[in-house]
Amino acid sequence: MKLEISQTAKKITAFVSIAAVLLLAGCSSPTAAFTVGKKSTTINDIQKSIDNILASRRSVDITGMNLQNGSALIQNQVQFFLISQLLADTSNSLGIKVTAAEVATAKAAATKQVGGDKALPKALVGAGIDPTTLDLYFTSVLYSQKLAAYAQQAGATAANQGAAITSLVSAMATKEGVTVNPRYGKWDPKTANIVPADTTAGAVKTK
Repeated sequence: MKLEISQTAKKITAFVSIAAVLLLAGCSSPTAAFTVGKKSTTINDIQKSIDNILASRRSVDITGMNLQNGSALIQNQVQFFLISQLLADTSNSLGIKVTAAEVATAKAAATKQVGGDKALPKALVGAGIDPTTLDLYFTSVLYSQKLAAYAQQAGATAANQGAAITSLVSAMATKEGVTVNPRYGKWDPKTANIVPADTTAGAVKTK
């Protein structure tokens, strides 16, 4: 398996588009960043991930890197956790599993590709990945790959594979119900992105 961290990071962010049918609403708990069904990811979870990313940047040379900051970094992390949850729930509903061994294999292959363990921290910084969520990251990559294979078996072509995955995940999101804390902005179904809102300031700190 050939995985390049910077490219696969973009793939996970791109899967935000599969949540275009979700509606932005207030979360049932003021401490929740978002809720999928009965499962919530808290503002504190997002803060910890942001803190880890920023701490990682201080440990490597970031000269020349185009890194996300401020609201863009916050939104990216919220989207990452949200899409990871939806990919897992959709896959599990179809009997699709990702094993710890598969995650370990994918991680080892990517680590080798970027230059080994010593080079991995800098690669993660460049890709905007919290090192403590690396297993979750590769789990999500593998879920997306297996959903693509499932869609292909169901008749999807390479050209409409992405749309097929979007349909599967959107159906699961509608079934479970998704709410996003308004302080992270406003969900734009046309662009499948969170439009920043002034109320984001102070919710999660990136300095």
